[in-house]
Amino acid sequence: PLVESGGGLVQAGGSLRLSCGASEQTFTDYNWGWFRQAPGKDREFVAAIDRSGTNAYYEAPMKGRVFISRDSNQKMVYLQMNDLKPDDTAIYYCAGSSIWSRLVAGMNIYWGQGTQVTVFS
Repeated sequence: PLVESGGGLVQAGGSLRLSCGASEQTFTDYNWGWFRQAPGKDREFVAAIDRSGTNAYYEAPMKGRVFISRDSNQKMVYLQMNDLKPDDTAIYYCAGSSIWSRLVAGMNIYWGQGTQVTVFS
């Protein structure tokens, strides 16, 4: 299972670092990513990092404000979020897949239970 942590309440302009712990034995064979879902909205892609840890991909609206990383020894995935805005308020989910395209599309992948991020102005 995937277990996210690091969410919380933060003032606009602040930062948070989300963490995701994976127990999968195949951690190094997987690409890992982060998604988010705001109330009343569909789940959307935030960032992904490949199995080598050298290639990352980001999409708007958080592109340029987030940084994804992984620690294969610790089986951890991180999302550093900076300059947070009230519109970033959402549940953030960690996800993994051995197939990059599926991960980015959010299809047929492993999901964590999510961690709440609330940004107030």
